[in-house]
Amino acid sequence: MNVEKTKDKQDYLFKQVYEYVLNHIERKEWKKDDKLPSVRSLADQLNVHRLTVLRAYQLLKQHNKVYVKDKSGYFVSSEQSVDPDNTDLPIISAYSQKNHLSDIHQHQVEYNFSQALIDPNLLPNQFLSDYVKKVFDLHPKVLATYSTVQGDAELRELLSLYFGKQYKTPLHKDDLLITSGSQQAIHLISEAFVKPRDTVLLERPSYSAAIDVFKARGANIATIDIDQNGYDLDQVEREMKLFKPRLFYLNPTFHNPTGITIPPEQRKQLVDLAEKYKCLLVEDDAYYDTYFDQPPPLPIYTYDTAGIVIYVRSFCKYISPGLRVASIICQSQATMKSLLSSKSLTDNGSPLLNQKIFLHYFSSLRLQQHLEKLRIALQIRKEIMEEELAATNWKWQSPEGGLNLWIELPNGVSTQELYTKAIENGISFVPGMVFDPLEESTSFVRLSYSYVNEKQIREGIRRLVDITK
Repeated sequence: MNVEKTKDKQDYLFKQVYEYVLNHIERKEWKKDDKLPSVRSLADQLNVHRLTVLRAYQLLKQHNKVYVKDKSGYFVSSEQSVDPDNTDLPIISAYSQKNHLSDIHQHQVEYNFSQALIDPNLLPNQFLSDYVKKVFDLHPKVLATYSTVQGDAELRELLSLYFGKQYKTPLHKDDLLITSGSQQAIHLISEAFVKPRDTVLLERPSYSAAIDVFKARGANIATIDIDQNGYDLDQVEREMKLFKPRLFYLNPTFHNPTGITIPPEQRKQLVDLAEKYKCLLVEDDAYYDTYFDQPPPLPIYTYDTAGIVIYVRSFCKYISPGLRVASIICQSQATMKSLLSSKSLTDNGSPLLNQKIFLHYFSSLRLQQHLEKLRIALQIRKEIMEEELAATNWKWQSPEGGLNLWIELPNGVSTQELYTKAIENGISFVPGMVFDPLEESTSFVRLSYSYVNEKQIREGIRRLVDITK
């Protein structure tokens, strides 16, 4: 057996045991001074080696999550952090959840490189305002009724024709579900298909909010490396075969945070592997239209003939963030039924007014003109950021689209220390650890060039580089 592969598996299992125990403690399922299962019993329960459990327990002890009583075993530490606002509400504190990106976005800064959003000045605000008035003329009772759970039929019909033409794959309006942004779509998918302790595959690095969603469900996380060559498909097959994951959440086009785009040949092979190992593929496509020169490859779902892919397409970031309109494409009736059930329990349908405004704007010639101008503006901002970074010894691969640069800092630069100093100087970015499902320290940071103007990019990057020096 390959020793390196064996070590990788052992490292993965150890981290999973650590997360499993920590998750029980944070959910208050194991409370202060409760005795943890013995090393032997937990190893048998999780079907891992005893040394794997012992190693996890020792790290939990090192992090003050547990303590040891001689000849008695491991117990939950009393030094757990508690939210003072929730001390009298054990149900709330037991299920408190984190959104790391949201915490970063709370900072008010002058140079915002943490928001992967479009500068509002680049959006057709006046034009959208006119469409709001038009919608009320066309649909005077739009505020007096609900949307259906699946979404406005007229909008779904339009999008099914649009996707069918763009991707050359026939779609029916019943194959679409309208959601309030891609974040809600990911949450619905998690609610519908992931149970506690199910294994979920995530790219490493991966979209931070998706990591938080799946961890909040109590999922075990396995990771697939992504680099300039895409995925190691041998690794994908190995993980699918070993862990029987419920789903693989992936962001293959202008990947967030790296900007990488997975080549077409890998997209087809991913579908074959997913079908072979009965693993859902959740394709999050938030940046498809933000290419600079050439359109990206066709989405993974266009290779799907077995209903194994759930395609999430968001329009929020580059068309109208305030409308929060996204769509799920799902060609399996059973899968769609589960999603509709989750959707009905969440909000019983996304706001109809937002859908009608989006419908009329999306079908207009002005949208295509907007996208063409937006691509040029984003490419200019990306190139300005790269110009300012060119004199440094920082490393990155220039993306062909999207909103971000994934930067590797030189040895000796602590991303956490840099982040703290940057915030003090009115600059924000996202440390790479936020995108790591395993939460390990990394020398990478994500800088978004889409939310600040050209002058702010030059000034902010120069200040950030000076802080690093």
